Amino acid sequence: MLLKGLTFCRITQRSEMAAALLAIVAVLMTQPGLMAQGSYRSGQPVYTAYEGWEVDEDGSRFFVFGYMNENWEEEPSVQVGPDNFVVAVHDGQELGAFDPETADQGQPTRFLPRRNRFVFRVPIPEGYGLDDEMVWSLTTQGETITAHGTLSLDYRIDGLIRASEQGAIGAGTSNPTIRANIAPVLKVEGQSQRTVRVGDHLALVAVATDDGVPAPRRRRVSRGRRTSTGAPDSPFDNPLWRRPSQTTPGSARGLRFSWYVYRGAGKVTFDPLQTKVWEDSRAHANSPWANFWETPALPEDDTWRVNAIFHEPGTYVLRALASDGALNVDSDIMVTVTP
Repeated sequence: MLLKGLTFCRITQRSEMAAALLAIVAVLMTQPGLMAQGSYRSGQPVYTAYEGWEVDEDGSRFFVFGYMNENWEEEPSVQVGPDNFVVAVHDGQELGAFDPETADQGQPTRFLPRRNRFVFRVPIPEGYGLDDEMVWSLTTQGETITAHGTLSLDYRIDGLIRASEQGAIGAGTSNPTIRANIAPVLKVEGQSQRTVRVGDHLALVAVATDDGVPAPRRRRVSRGRRTSTGAPDSPFDNPLWRRPSQTTPGSARGLRFSWYVYRGAGKVTFDPLQTKVWEDSRAHANSPWANFWETPALPEDDTWRVNAIFHEPGTYVLRALASDGALNVDSDIMVTVTP
């Protein structure tokens, strides 16, 4: 990143150097594109991530995976196959090669920028123990990265951990309200498989409701401490720069909803523009993790109506995601796009 390697010290005296430094920081914070230029827009690999394992109310157990795309703009597409597969490792079995019968465990094939958490779940087979693994292997930019899911107790996750990792609360914090939080309820209307032509509008209708927990919270920044002249006391006190308050990026709270491309290589346009579902923390970005972002008002009938326009033929999976900032629920539809 552009600021990587720079160490900011507390400024105790106003000087020309301090003023210049503050000006640079202000420019960077008001120009989100510059932040990405100092990092990577494209050409970097995607890293698979094992988030942990969880147990549903009915006793079903799942391994949960996510990923980190090092790029800020490029969205690699890797079809299920030798470069994108899941394999079970049981009873000391060696990590096998691509097996077309078991390789597809619902993993994404379109990778959004940056960190994406709790993206898909794989059922834990019966008889799995501490020495067994579920491995997701992904090859991008010539690099193969594997994420190894195990049943180690350290990786047990629940709603509180999800809330912490997604930025609704700080790490290590809890309260009875957040523990009692229930995930949103989501229903996508219509058939789960659709067909549409390139350039035509595909109407998407989804109903999402929530229990109102956690209460809506806007992502905002403090103006920080000021000197007697009214200037920021340090670069971190610039109103466009936010002191880190938790180990994961803070997120706005309150029910939000978005469609995005989960599988498929072609360009898809959504109308209206959808809120980002990946952790874009740049100020004023259209993202719940961005400073100054505010959760939109809910539609009166709890119904989100969106049009999707496909610009290239192919087979796509669109994912509807409802989140209260702490817990997510999703639903997929498959779309065949003809010329």
